[in-house]
Amino acid sequence: MMISDIEDYFAKGCGRCPRFETKDCSAKFWANGLARLRAICLSVDLIETVKWGHPCYMHADRNIVIIGAFQDNFRLSFFNAALLQDPDGVLETQGPNTKHPDMIRFTSHNGPDAMEATIRAYLLEAKGYAVEGKKPPRDDSVLELPEELVEALDADPELAEAFHALTRGRQNSYVINLNGAKKPETRVSRIEKFRDKIIQGKGVHDR
Repeated sequence: MMISDIEDYFAKGCGRCPRFETKDCSAKFWANGLARLRAICLSVDLIETVKWGHPCYMHADRNIVIIGAFQDNFRLSFFNAALLQDPDGVLETQGPNTKHPDMIRFTSHNGPDAMEATIRAYLLEAKGYAVEGKKPPRDDSVLELPEELVEALDADPELAEAFHALTRGRQNSYVINLNGAKKPETRVSRIEKFRDKIIQGKGVHDR
């Protein structure tokens, strides 16, 4: 079960895999680097929450960034990354199906300290867009996804790869189902329940 307490993530992991609370947990392996990344996010007055089992940082009621740890790296992923100017050219794509570079990847514990000035500048830029209510222009060539699904895909590279590999019909089955929920929290809950089916390449009604 995914964690809901922010301190659990840094002490035990996200709770989404069997390595949770073991020495092999990626969050525990990268604990020092993650702590520095967390400190930088908090230093620019972002609100710290837990979403999808990971530390998520918000401003003006908008998700700004989310932290994730993997076996060979840890990363800071930006929501609405298409707005960022990226003057230092540090943003990378999560995978081949990611349209816009949206993350800063670290492969050493001192990575956040070495890039602190850049990270802070990018966070402040993202905060400004949140205050303005500015979002990237809609791309009508692609299926319009519910905001909660977009955020879940941004936060979960494995889920994003699996979702974008689905047929258009299967993708649409999830969009229709999620749009049928009136409350954002209901949509988030449904996405969490759908995750395994999406990973398996199935649509909402597939068994």
